[in-house]
Amino acid sequence: MARQQTELEPAFLLAQRPYRETSALLEVLSQNHGRVGLVARGARGPKARQRGSIALFRPVLISWIDGGELGTMTAIEAAGPDIVLDGERIFHGWYVNELLLKLLQRHDPHEDLYSNYVETLGLLQGSSIEAETALRRFEKRLLEGLGYALPLDQDFDEGAAYRYRPGVGFEACLRQDEEGSYRGAALIALRDEVWPARELLRESRRLLRAALAVQLGGRALETPKLLRSMRQLGNSQD
Repeated sequence: MARQQTELEPAFLLAQRPYRETSALLEVLSQNHGRVGLVARGARGPKARQRGSIALFRPVLISWIDGGELGTMTAIEAAGPDIVLDGERIFHGWYVNELLLKLLQRHDPHEDLYSNYVETLGLLQGSSIEAETALRRFEKRLLEGLGYALPLDQDFDEGAAYRYRPGVGFEACLRQDEEGSYRGAALIALRDEVWPARELLRESRRLLRAALAVQLGGRALETPKLLRSMRQLGNSQD
């Protein structure tokens, strides 16, 4: 059976690592095929023609031949300007990529995931509050796309507190200060994706990280640890 050829598919690089002497193994997020693993032959070395085209946060058009779990890249070209992330924003971009690498299966496209990713990268270039809001939206929508949406469609009381039980849902707490609880106002903000106060964003972050941890099944995320280490190093040098 002839192997299928995919031509000029919009995509972003999620990660790459060396393979043999001059090649690389790429993980890309494609618009119509989801996460795809590719062998980029001859992509490394000073004479590699494709070397400058393979970079994080750069929109590309990529062609490949399917080959089972790993395809073979046949062409790549830039499809627009790089999305420039600096300072802590680069860690935010790495975090988004790491989530996709750990939670997406290869060759399993999810509706709207690609556009969600592109939108998120663009918003990460904005103010700190825009970047933080973008990350919360991305986490929420990623869970939805994977089929593990938080059950936020119930009527919450802004002044009440709720506990989240995976697989069960939200249950009202007897006390507003119960440990591990979430304010109704934070759940409403997350449901509507509108956060009128920063503390509600922080509360949404705590809930989303707990929900993501269930799907990660005990696998640790490296990017948040790297960011904490960088911040600690910066504080020690002040």
